[in-house]
Amino acid sequence: MEHLVEVEKATENAGPTYRNVLAKDAGLLQPPPGIDSCWDVFRNSVEKYPDNPMLGCRRIVDGKAGEYAWMTYKEVYDIVMKLAASISKSGINKGECCGIYGANCPEWIISMEACNALGVSCVPLYDSLGAGAVEFIVCHAEIQIAFVEERKTSELLKTCHATSKYLKTIVSFGGVTNDQKEEAKNHGISIFSWEEFLIMGGGHHFNLPEKKKSDICTIMYTSGTTGDPKGVLISNESILVNIAGVDSVPGSIGEPFHHDDIYMSYLPLAHIFDRIFEEVFISHGSKIGFWRGDVKLLVDDIAALKPTVFCAVPRVLDRIYSGLTAKVSSGGLLKKTLFNVAYKMKLDSMRKGIKHEKAAPFFDKLVFSKVKERLGGRLRFIVSGGAPLAVAVEEYLRVVTCASVVQGYGLTETGAASFVAIPNDISMAGTVGPPVQHMDVRLESVPEMGYDALSSIPRGEICVKGSVLFSGYFKREDLTQEVMIDGWFHTGDVGEWQPNGSLKIIDRKKNIFKLSQGEYVAVENLENIYGVIQEIDSIWVYGNSFESFLVAVINPNQQALEHWAEHNGIAGNFSELCENPRAREHILSELTKIAKEKKLKGFEFIKAIHLDPLPFDMERDLITPTYKKKRPQMLKHYQGTIDALYKTAK
Repeated sequence: MEHLVEVEKATENAGPTYRNVLAKDAGLLQPPPGIDSCWDVFRNSVEKYPDNPMLGCRRIVDGKAGEYAWMTYKEVYDIVMKLAASISKSGINKGECCGIYGANCPEWIISMEACNALGVSCVPLYDSLGAGAVEFIVCHAEIQIAFVEERKTSELLKTCHATSKYLKTIVSFGGVTNDQKEEAKNHGISIFSWEEFLIMGGGHHFNLPEKKKSDICTIMYTSGTTGDPKGVLISNESILVNIAGVDSVPGSIGEPFHHDDIYMSYLPLAHIFDRIFEEVFISHGSKIGFWRGDVKLLVDDIAALKPTVFCAVPRVLDRIYSGLTAKVSSGGLLKKTLFNVAYKMKLDSMRKGIKHEKAAPFFDKLVFSKVKERLGGRLRFIVSGGAPLAVAVEEYLRVVTCASVVQGYGLTETGAASFVAIPNDISMAGTVGPPVQHMDVRLESVPEMGYDALSSIPRGEICVKGSVLFSGYFKREDLTQEVMIDGWFHTGDVGEWQPNGSLKIIDRKKNIFKLSQGEYVAVENLENIYGVIQEIDSIWVYGNSFESFLVAVINPNQQALEHWAEHNGIAGNFSELCENPRAREHILSELTKIAKEKKLKGFEFIKAIHLDPLPFDMERDLITPTYKKKRPQMLKHYQGTIDALYKTAK
């Protein structure tokens, strides 16, 4: 395991403790001296790079999006100080909580930095959690002031019957209507437009409090697949160590992040993944450009911004992959043949250990430069996180984008990047790489699922340790003690060490159930196996202890299904095809084929399926904002379908 070094021997139920081999002599990463808080990170960059562009949005001229317009680090700092004065004048003190509700935009970052300046804990209110959760978080965190995107103001006001006990001030990122002023007044709440609030603290003198590494910088509520959201307490130290960790990855191959980098901000700032990456680029004095908020226009925004680093969740990369493959398929025979030859040759070279930029320079110029240009032409790194990325998609993007594509893994509790694949190393494809240099890791056996951390192929629950970890769940010591045992955080995810020291995520500890014949089914593992066939966009596998076999609800891939129907002389639109028994038989036979190929056990085969043309979505509460399936809610939603599947399949 070339990328790991053993620091503690194995115990009875846990494998050895490892850390990244680069931390062998130097020890685990620490924040640089003199940087004790996230405020220091920003202040430091303002001093070093006052005139560098910091935050940018596209100018809309005559309804059309034009170039990006930028505010410099110094300009942002001046607004942050005005905002901090107004927050301080509102009576908010260090250690208290401030809510931020809305999609990514410059005002989001400015509000966050004003909180950092005052040592106020910033609490993101999820854009996608719905009013119930917003109400819960405002009350649970006792939020007194909230900054809110203009179009979300009325959503927040709807919660005031319950939240006005705590919430005293609302500040819109834009304007406020008279009706909203009236409604807020009825609840005893002050409401301001952005401009009004900025001048409110005009003559107010205040001192910036001293901030410590142990202070809680942000409380991030995780959506959770069951129960109320949990408030994850994240200290300054955790974020600072995370920044050092993320920085170390490109640094380790001699391609460090720097002030000329450009980052595309579109993944929610309410999540740790994007928050940490934005902090990283702020620390370098880099540019952060915001998207327009529409996923269909994302590629257009990318082309205009020309980012050098692009973070994504697999859903977004799948969409880019589908768009690119469709474009190749629709080209003429000559173009298609040329592409396939170029693709095979470059991938073969990369598999022999040749770096992507040297694998096929001729074809990069001739074929792949067009893809590169569509993504702005300057992309150095694509980082995927939040869920596993299919190997086929990862390899494809590694070849055609002319950028380093890496997968990473982390939880809100462990920071954005606990594991990151080594860039430009194709042997890492399909894994999340080795641990980052800021933490120790070990696998613990899960006997009830047949995972043994001490076997020749070590598998077990991923446990991590280090100053990068969260400081507990807010007001839920009971839940903290469930996951923190002897300093080890238990992630609930099951991993498998690869011979080169990278880690593969193979399962989720809790997603296990028993069939009526007493066999345990690790459902996430099965979904990963079945999910790779191109006929499927998403699959939910279900079974319970009263039934002896598995069934599934599937979101078919529209393009693949329509293509199959055309070849087989079957008419109908996408919804009609999903109802067609022959289409069900076709997809079921593909599932059976892969089950045999992967040598699955008989009880792991799927015996009946339902095709849903509507993708699993947040609107129906079927998935979390990070696209994890909410299994109890899915069962509730599809109960009738499941009952019918069991009835007809018997």
